[in-house]
Amino acid sequence: MSSAPRPLAQVRVLSLALNLPGPAALMRCRRMGASCVKIEPPAGDPMQHYNPDAYAELHEGIKVLAADLKTDAGQALLHKELARSDVLLTSFRPSALAKLGLDWPRLHGRYPSLCQVAIVGGAGPHAETPGHDLTYLAEHGLVTGTDLPATLFADMAGSLMASEAVVQAALLQAERYAGSGDAHPHGRYFEVALADAAGYLALPRRWGLTQPTGAVGGAHAGYRVYPCRDGRVAVAALEPHFAARLCEAAGVDAHLQSMLEPGTRDAIARFFATKTRDELDRLAVEKDIPLHTLPTP
Repeated sequence: MSSAPRPLAQVRVLSLALNLPGPAALMRCRRMGASCVKIEPPAGDPMQHYNPDAYAELHEGIKVLAADLKTDAGQALLHKELARSDVLLTSFRPSALAKLGLDWPRLHGRYPSLCQVAIVGGAGPHAETPGHDLTYLAEHGLVTGTDLPATLFADMAGSLMASEAVVQAALLQAERYAGSGDAHPHGRYFEVALADAAGYLALPRRWGLTQPTGAVGGAHAGYRVYPCRDGRVAVAALEPHFAARLCEAAGVDAHLQSMLEPGTRDAIARFFATKTRDELDRLAVEKDIPLHTLPTP
């Protein structure tokens, strides 16, 4: 992203957030030009121990300091960094922040121009309720079987929302760097709930789009995953012109059979079952059909 816009080039972000959502948000802030500092406990971030490669990518270009925030020395380091920062990023429960003297009223009273972006599990009164990515996805109907989701959707969506909140905070601070207006802008508090992030991702399912009867939930013959001779094919021929090309290739009369009829799905399934991944990759290029082949799971 070196050539991408850098809207946070004049912003200094201090993070106390561990594991995934906070560090992922900090990574995005760094890539948007922010100067990023993170304070970790002496034992380090758990991510560093269970996935060092992920930790290294998340913290590239981040200045990492170690401190026990329950000690006087740790508090001294924390407040030294807070005094130099524009945004504080946290992922503790509100009660834990209060024990550290970092609840918003006290923080805002001491640093009136500082903004805080607080990543929590549930919104408002549910911020103290324990949970993780899996439980937030389950709460919003995004766990449909016994297999785990393919990625940590709520955590990563929450990191996007948190980095978006940092950009909003930066906009509020912009007058400070422009040299005009209020030289001491008032800080704001932003709460990002991972459960809300899961709820946002779940909107297409709530609307019925990704339910089994929905066009992108499996009902449309051109938007499905089919077996092929040596693997699978994910086909996304949703628009009429793509669907027509798929039906032509499969020998299906697109004018007589609806893409929502089981017979169309069966005919396309039989066609794919006779083709290898290489043949389908070539077909995608030759016929301009949106599909992607996959190995057998």
